Amino acid sequence: AKHARAASSWAQVEMGPPDAILGITEAFKRDTDARKMNLGVGAYRTDAGKPYVLGAVQKAEASLLAQGLDKEYLPITGLARFTGAAAELAYGAGSSALGRLAITQSVSGTGALRIGGAFLQRFYGAQPTVYLPTPSWGNHAAVFRDSGLKVGSYRYYDPATRGLNLDAMLEDLRALPRGSIVLLHACAHNPTGVDPTAAQWAQIQRVVEEGEHLAFFDMAYQGFATGDADRDAAALRAFVAGGKAPVVLSQSFAKNMGLYGERVGTFSIVGADAAERDRLLSQLKILVRPLYSNPPVHGARIAAEVLTQPELRQEWLGEVKTMADRIIGMRQALRARLEQLGSAQSWAHITDQIGMFCFTGL
Repeated sequence: AKHARAASSWAQVEMGPPDAILGITEAFKRDTDARKMNLGVGAYRTDAGKPYVLGAVQKAEASLLAQGLDKEYLPITGLARFTGAAAELAYGAGSSALGRLAITQSVSGTGALRIGGAFLQRFYGAQPTVYLPTPSWGNHAAVFRDSGLKVGSYRYYDPATRGLNLDAMLEDLRALPRGSIVLLHACAHNPTGVDPTAAQWAQIQRVVEEGEHLAFFDMAYQGFATGDADRDAAALRAFVAGGKAPVVLSQSFAKNMGLYGERVGTFSIVGADAAERDRLLSQLKILVRPLYSNPPVHGARIAAEVLTQPELRQEWLGEVKTMADRIIGMRQALRARLEQLGSAQSWAHITDQIGMFCFTGL
């Protein structure tokens, strides 16, 4: 035809595969069976299978609405009231790290990981490699590869015991090139639910320090694992107190405050002193500005309100413990029922594992 349309500029673009996790959610929404259960995405649900908005979050939102706040842009690194309170929650109110911490608000945990990856790609040697546990969260490798990092792995989960393969993990960490980046799940390992004990963490820390590796902690479930926010941050705080391994942290409030869609998180780097903190912060600003200029305000205000208002904070900590205890109780009930049905194999791993995820061995 005289006016035949030219071939599309995008004709060569192939159909990409659906996201492994979020694709399950889409399929779940399409399913009309009343008995359906979504075992894919890590989001807390009530017994009725419905999303749960925390009471402390609802009260914080009501308070913010009553204050009649504006919608002006935040600074590049976000809401200082939020990042300061988030840092105290993660590192501890009396931590020596707080005065030398370069911290920026992020677009939840994924955004924090991406900022961290971009920072390390730019400043942590030539062609740095980040090593992930096997297995790890499905998005970790993609985030870091798209940040320009190389991605390697170390052994972690033992299918035979459905627990931690500590010997293999330590062997792999010892074999890494000196000064590697080691990604560590601070608590409630995703997707296995297998966490090291305090004694095992001490061994891991020693090997990371001996190898002069950088510890990149991903903490998406503080308080949500054991119900105790301080206990869940123990490994991170031990590394900082040791003072030998460089530490960076990705922190999310999606799970422990139920702020999934608000995208509230932080990325932080523990500097040597206040002067180094200021240099690090200046470079974080330079990275963030062309990415998204500055972060969203509403979710950060909610989290700040919850963390800094004493009554709301206590209510929130109670709600987090209630959610964590319910998950622990469900694990106990599942194990008891399997044993009651006469299964010959051990189901101890169901209750040994922790958090929202479980590798059943089925």
